Amino acid sequence: MPLLPESLRGRAETIDDDPFRYLRGVLAFLLGGGTVVALLLALTGMGPRALLLAGALWGLYGLAFGLLDHVVEPLIELASRIFTTAGLERVGRGFSEEETLVARGLHDVAADAYLERARLPRDRTAALVRRAELLAGPLGRPADAAAELEELQKDADHLRPRDDMRLGLALAELYEQRLDDPGRAMVEVRRLIDRYPHLRGTRELRGLLAALRRQHFSPADPAS
Repeated sequence: MPLLPESLRGRAETIDDDPFRYLRGVLAFLLGGGTVVALLLALTGMGPRALLLAGALWGLYGLAFGLLDHVVEPLIELASRIFTTAGLERVGRGFSEEETLVARGLHDVAADAYLERARLPRDRTAALVRRAELLAGPLGRPADAAAELEELQKDADHLRPRDDMRLGLALAELYEQRLDDPGRAMVEVRRLIDRYPHLRGTRELRGLLAALRRQHFSPADPAS
């Protein structure tokens, strides 16, 4: 499941795409540079066994990058996915009944149904975020939608990381796109970054924050 809502997806700059880029640079400098030096020594005849050293260093270079690409990074990705989604699988029925009401155009009834589902602790965040989408969209009540999510956010310390992320991004979307308040949207994205710096999805949030800053607060181009 993508971290960013569909309306925000694709706007984030690509930042820190490779979390190991600094390590790769160090390895390339040490092992790659060592290989070049060893080859030069071998070619000039100054080190008879330098060619063997060059081969060993080149082999280590390939092994190190292979481990990063095919072992370490996939394991970190798997651990991050397990950590952020653990316990979030919904037990029992989903939201098919409420979605059916939405599909039939019964938005008021669907919003009330989501509010009723929010009484269940395991469904609270998901149900209120879905209700907020209806309030802000078809029902034309974005301020009410934001108020309900802000009330839920007061309990953020007791929310699971993925739920808090979903809640915060829903608020950011409301602030920027429905309430014309990009400053508050940026504050909310920054809150998520500061609160969950260890999560892999935080890289997307940094990109989104940069995109919001550039779009709404960068000085206008005099030539435009």
